[in-house]
Amino acid sequence: MENKDKIKIAVTISCLAVVSILLANKFRKQRKRKQNIGSCYLKSEAKPQHNFKRVLANNSYSPFKHLKLDDDSSSDLHPYESEIKSLLEKPELEFEFCNGTMDMDMSDTYVWIDDESKLKELAQVLSKERVFAVDTEQHSLRSFLGFTALIQISTREEDYLVDTIAVHDSMGILCPVFANPNICKVFHGADNDVIWLQRDFHIYVVNLFDTAKACDVLSKPQRSLAYLLETYCGVTTNKLYQREDWRQRPLPIDMIEYARMDAHYLLYIAECLVSELKLQKNENSASLDDKFYFVFEANRRSNALGLQLFTKELEASPGQYAASSIISRHLNDHGTSNINSQFQDVVRCLCSWRDLMARMHDESLKYVLSDNAIVALAEKVPLTITDICTTISQADIETDSLNSNSTPRFPSSVVLSHLDDLTDLLQDGLKLNNPDDILQLFLKKHIGPHGSCPLSLYNYGLLSKSSMKVSKRLVSKNGYKFSKQVARKASRELFVQKFSCKSPVYHNCRIYANDGRLLCYCDRRKLEWYLQRDLAKLVEEEPPAIMLLFEPKGRPEDEGNDFYIQSKKNICVGCGEGNHYLRYRIIPSCYRIHFPEHLKSHRSHDIVLVCVDCHEKAHSAAEKYKKKVASEFAIPLFVQKVVNSNEELQSSVMMLADGGVSPLELRTAAMALLRHGPRMPAQRCEELKEVVKKYYGGREISEEDLENALLVGMSPHEKRRLHKKKGLSLSCKKDEGKNDLEDVDPNPNGSVFATCSSKLSLLGHGPHGKQVVDFLLKEHGEDGVREFCQRWRQVFVEAIHPRFLPGGWDVTHRIGYDEWMVYWHLTVVEESLGTTACIILQTRLLLLLLLIQLLLKVKVVLFSFCIFVFLFTRKTELLFRLE
Repeated sequence: MENKDKIKIAVTISCLAVVSILLANKFRKQRKRKQNIGSCYLKSEAKPQHNFKRVLANNSYSPFKHLKLDDDSSSDLHPYESEIKSLLEKPELEFEFCNGTMDMDMSDTYVWIDDESKLKELAQVLSKERVFAVDTEQHSLRSFLGFTALIQISTREEDYLVDTIAVHDSMGILCPVFANPNICKVFHGADNDVIWLQRDFHIYVVNLFDTAKACDVLSKPQRSLAYLLETYCGVTTNKLYQREDWRQRPLPIDMIEYARMDAHYLLYIAECLVSELKLQKNENSASLDDKFYFVFEANRRSNALGLQLFTKELEASPGQYAASSIISRHLNDHGTSNINSQFQDVVRCLCSWRDLMARMHDESLKYVLSDNAIVALAEKVPLTITDICTTISQADIETDSLNSNSTPRFPSSVVLSHLDDLTDLLQDGLKLNNPDDILQLFLKKHIGPHGSCPLSLYNYGLLSKSSMKVSKRLVSKNGYKFSKQVARKASRELFVQKFSCKSPVYHNCRIYANDGRLLCYCDRRKLEWYLQRDLAKLVEEEPPAIMLLFEPKGRPEDEGNDFYIQSKKNICVGCGEGNHYLRYRIIPSCYRIHFPEHLKSHRSHDIVLVCVDCHEKAHSAAEKYKKKVASEFAIPLFVQKVVNSNEELQSSVMMLADGGVSPLELRTAAMALLRHGPRMPAQRCEELKEVVKKYYGGREISEEDLENALLVGMSPHEKRRLHKKKGLSLSCKKDEGKNDLEDVDPNPNGSVFATCSSKLSLLGHGPHGKQVVDFLLKEHGEDGVREFCQRWRQVFVEAIHPRFLPGGWDVTHRIGYDEWMVYWHLTVVEESLGTTACIILQTRLLLLLLLIQLLLKVKVVLFSFCIFVFLFTRKTELLFRLE
């Protein structure tokens, strides 16, 4: 018994010892974590911009104040507006950018400017120059607004690298030189450089020549600096250095060489471009000297950049725009119109907190907390520090998973220093419905009298009364209007991200005939099609060009179609926007889809590139003109669907004098009633119900009717995806037939009966378009269709006034350009090649089938026989046609 008691006592003591050790370790870890959390990382991590003693653009919510040359001028006006406008009216046309020929070998010597005395010497040197080249390097990841980390300046004799981090507070010494209208400053792509110099140093560029604008006037195939360096100087540059951290000192040798190269060759490139501009012939103006017409245009576009003014993006509430964008993108990715309200509240809270933390610590939003991390936190809502860190890490790792070289990313220094903020925000922050409450709470906590974060030139403005008054005034006076603007901006960004072309549309590859004459321009895919079939040989590498090994069916000059032998730029034809663009069909699809095949196949004349803004203008004008066409031909745009109460669903449509109900209007009304019906004002609710009732023939509607209305106008794929998300195992075959028409013929009593078709949406413009095209073909033949197309081109031109249409584009263009144009069909190729080539092609196909048989080792005799019969029939048909 005594031994048993001793054993029990020993075990008890051991257990108590283990528990004590575990509790001590846990307490020690918690204590250490609390110490780390309570201490802001900025107290131990030095940032270069914190040494600046003069900051023009802080991170407050107050607007940016521009330079005032006198007491009477306003800070909202450009201080050198009169000088720049004078240059726009009477630009300097004679330039001597470089003396004679330039040595293409860049020397090893340059001048590094890192103190005030050297900066003054540089200002004296530049004041004696007639022209010098400028480029800047920015850093934006570890700064909220970003800052200029390096300026490269090159004269005809020397290269200067200005360490703007070292001489940031003295950069005003260069202001008079850059504002001097008698000295020309050469940039490449100065759109951002101009406003960055204003933001950081109050430097305003007067008398600017932009080599990128000269490229636009000359219609160069590319406008990048790398292209110009390689074309004119035979120098290649690695643009990956542009994303390097330009804050590091000393700079590596390769980064210094890259920085020098951007400015060193600019004067020589400008000289070459101006020489080409003088050689251009002006056919539209006889009053101006042809020698300087295009030089004048390049100067005008360049100096117009100097009139830009840097402005801050002010929001009614912190992070409101980012939250709207994230929620919209999340809705789009999940293909649903309904989203958890808690998810939206968490996203708004996190975006408000992120915006404040970024401003307070002078970090970019991306660095503080990524959009994907916000979505992950809003979906899971973790409540412990460990879960929060894990959720953020996993979200960032999944984002980078497509990059094979990516390394796991962990929460940023901001998040690790303020993890208690996130736990409090996710637990109790949802009770703070107003983002301004979050702003006040964390401002007081972190940079108040007893705040945990150091005060700096960048965040002190957050505490100033003036900045808070500005924010409150925006909310109270223009809150609704401003929120609409923010929503519109988020919607525009989402539209650009989703629908803009992800790669160049025009590759400008050339196809030559066997006698060396240019046939057309095409994309790389079409070029490879000919090369893979040994129908052409490669004659030029970059840009690619091929020569056909057979005589084509026709030549472009035979039909007078100069449009197809012109290179085309990947820019908006309306305003010249090159950062994003969309394909736009000038002839609406509801009409074009019903054209005879030979009038619509493979036509590129009526497909142009436009930016989002020009697309909106063109689309709006097209919708208005559709109504005019509907009135002219007495054919309504829409038809109304009536659902009978029979067990077997029957569809009929009735023509309406007012044009019926559009699918968008119907779905919007149904969605609003389903989501917000009980909380809506009674009058608005009745208005929306009338829209839906109109669709159902005036009868009373149920919630099931509203659900069905959401499917109107959806493609079968979209319907299947919606059913799948809702967890329904419904077949979409019924839905595919419900809202489709094959033909629409009104009967004497005004009713119309519908049959299934995949081309016509019951409530879209398809039936209207088919009836219009049928009427044109019946009354006027194909000439009527051609004249109809010309009317639509005129509508497009009057809507956006395009200035950058490809050469040869014409409103009166006749559709008559056969298939050989750009996309030859196999039939035409076979006709051109002759019988022997046809047999060779068919023999290759048979050999390929035999090889497949051997590899798969399966019984495919019947399949091979069918293929052989098809090829033999094809061969017989071709021989007959050739004879």
